[in-house]
Amino acid sequence: MGSVYDNDNDNDNGNDNGNNGDNDNGNDKRLLRSLQYPLARRDDSVIEDYHGISVADPYRWLEDPDSQETKDFVDNQLNLTQSLLQTCPTRDKLHAKITQLFDHPRYDAPFKRGHNTYFYFHNTGLQPQNVLYIQDANHDHTFHGEPRVLLDPNLLSQDGTVSLNTLSVSEDAKYLAYGLSSSGSDWVTINVMRIQDKTLDPHSLSWVKFSGISWTHDGKGFFYSRYPAPKDGEELDAGTETHANLNHELYYHFLGTDQSEDVLCWKDPQNPNYLFSAAVTEDGKYILLYISESCDPVNKVYYCDISQLPSGLESFRRGNELLPFVKLVDDFDAQYHLVANDGTLFTFLTNKNAPKYKLVRVDLNHPNTWNDVIPESERDVLESANAVNGKQMIVSYLSDVKYVLQIRDLESGSLLHQLPIDIGSVDEISARRKDSTVFIHFTSFLTPAIIYQCNLQSEVPEMKIFREISVPGFDRSEFHVDQVFVPSKDGTKIPMFIVARKNINLDGSHPCLLYGYGGFNISLTPTFSVSRIILTRHIGAVVCIANIRGGGEYGEEWHKAGSLGKKQNCFDDFISSAEYLVSTGYTQPSKLCIEGGSNGGLLIGACINQRPDLFGCALAHVGVMDMLRFHKFTIGHAWTSDYGCSDKEEEFHWLIKYSPLHNVRRPWEQHPGTQYPSTMLLTADHDDRVVPLHSLKLLATMQHVLCTTLEDSPQTNPIIGRIECKSGHGAGRPTQKMIVEASDRYSFMAKMLDASWIE
Repeated sequence: MGSVYDNDNDNDNGNDNGNNGDNDNGNDKRLLRSLQYPLARRDDSVIEDYHGISVADPYRWLEDPDSQETKDFVDNQLNLTQSLLQTCPTRDKLHAKITQLFDHPRYDAPFKRGHNTYFYFHNTGLQPQNVLYIQDANHDHTFHGEPRVLLDPNLLSQDGTVSLNTLSVSEDAKYLAYGLSSSGSDWVTINVMRIQDKTLDPHSLSWVKFSGISWTHDGKGFFYSRYPAPKDGEELDAGTETHANLNHELYYHFLGTDQSEDVLCWKDPQNPNYLFSAAVTEDGKYILLYISESCDPVNKVYYCDISQLPSGLESFRRGNELLPFVKLVDDFDAQYHLVANDGTLFTFLTNKNAPKYKLVRVDLNHPNTWNDVIPESERDVLESANAVNGKQMIVSYLSDVKYVLQIRDLESGSLLHQLPIDIGSVDEISARRKDSTVFIHFTSFLTPAIIYQCNLQSEVPEMKIFREISVPGFDRSEFHVDQVFVPSKDGTKIPMFIVARKNINLDGSHPCLLYGYGGFNISLTPTFSVSRIILTRHIGAVVCIANIRGGGEYGEEWHKAGSLGKKQNCFDDFISSAEYLVSTGYTQPSKLCIEGGSNGGLLIGACINQRPDLFGCALAHVGVMDMLRFHKFTIGHAWTSDYGCSDKEEEFHWLIKYSPLHNVRRPWEQHPGTQYPSTMLLTADHDDRVVPLHSLKLLATMQHVLCTTLEDSPQTNPIIGRIECKSGHGAGRPTQKMIVEASDRYSFMAKMLDASWIE
């Protein structure tokens, strides 16, 4: 599913209109009481039977994104939200300050193709999308000549909503294949450019989704994955539809031909939920087929020796045969990811009998004999392994949510060097096996980014700074980062990072933002965020990241401890982290805001239902809120590996207990004086990952139960929705949209927590 762990280009454009005074609290309270919530029709006839239990779904009509009634509901909610946001005194200041700090040059690590040609992404500061550059290098990997723009997505739309989703450069650096996405949708169109003169192949590839691009070494074409085109009469606005994505297929595209001539390499109509991806090995001889059926870290692995095909892939253009793949791993009991191969000797990163992962090797001629190269660590998670410099590899470990980098011998796995890095995240290691120079992209809470260049041919590899990203106006010495370990309900120690201004008094007075995710084996590691730094500096906030169970911070056991029938552990961990921040004096419930996106949006929805008294504000982005029906829409069926499925009786009983949509209650009926925190549900009209119906149905339900059905409701904290147009699940959002959204949600937070601007 992917974390929406703020595509942390969070920022904002805008003019400071000078509105920085504290509003009169009495006026504020009267305004909140007088919020005119739009009434949404309830269809009480929609009742579904789940294993003998009747469950009402009165807002099922909101599942149709194209109905006029749904569009009217969205428009009414937008008007309500805008009327409230206009009263937030810090909104313009946040917008201006985030824009100011975001306006700094940013770079990704360069990658090499061809003889000595490098490619990299760069943004001058406020460009909506990053731009792809090309630059030549000398034999010693020093760059020379002027960098040239190869592909600028900002020229493809007026509003910056066309983004680059995926790309691959051919082995000889003559061609660029790249996938474009519109309005943040997961649907992609692949184009091919001849790099020398930037001419485009007239043939583009459609209905591509959840796909990489992998070139064969002869440069004749590439493998990619797609879904069948809609049947006649089914043309639709790719990104707003909700039907399930089924029957993924693997194709090979020959350059200069129409998509209708592409070779169908693999399909499996008996298993319509399967997802296929392909990777050509670095020696160009094999194509590996990875097969998955869910978001679980497990996959099958098949291979095909394309060097032994009598007439190459050409012979498959004329017939209906699939490629002759050989099944190496044919069950879903573990994850396998190729690191390198020497002929038939293949090295994989796997969690087979190793929840913290290990490196193993197998000879294709003896497929039943697997040997350990790097055994599983007792306490650290083996995150990645990259073959480099011929016979070496760079491996990264996660140790208590902090990265450790090592150089090891590829054949034996023995440790050669420890690479010195600060506490933070390594989010890119750019090199291939034939490269002796490696580029490493590093970031942390107080380090915007450093790209290191490491020459592995020297006796002791040195981490030289290749590029350092600096943010004008940001002084890291003003801040302090701490990591604490919080006991959860069952005693499990939960790591939490705390970022604050130095030397604050722990008197409970500080606004606090607590962020979490807790799912799908995804780890939240230290990264730099402009908007969060501004909250700390100018709102006086303490910003915290809780590494709750369900994530990958301690490997597969940690993931499993927060999934399926144990999902409640995620909510207990997050609630315990919040209670710690209150009990230690960082904040108090009325000053505490919780935030999460996607699976983290579910986290927020569940926690405000279970402990509405503990939080003053809640920001839930693109959350999975209807746990009984999520599997019926787009790629939702792949999430049953983490959640279970309401079609099964035992799993229905797990889900109904915490499903945000089905557990909205009036807290004051049990605990007089208690109400829900001020809540903003954020979604987007082109989110085809977690479709917007989740947030819309929960919004209608909360407003009905808590606000509109009572004459003088105790629920005076607002319940609002922010629905972004021409946006998706988070990837590919233009800079300006991120800035506006960050200033909207954090000015809402500041107002609800009664926090004012600090110059």
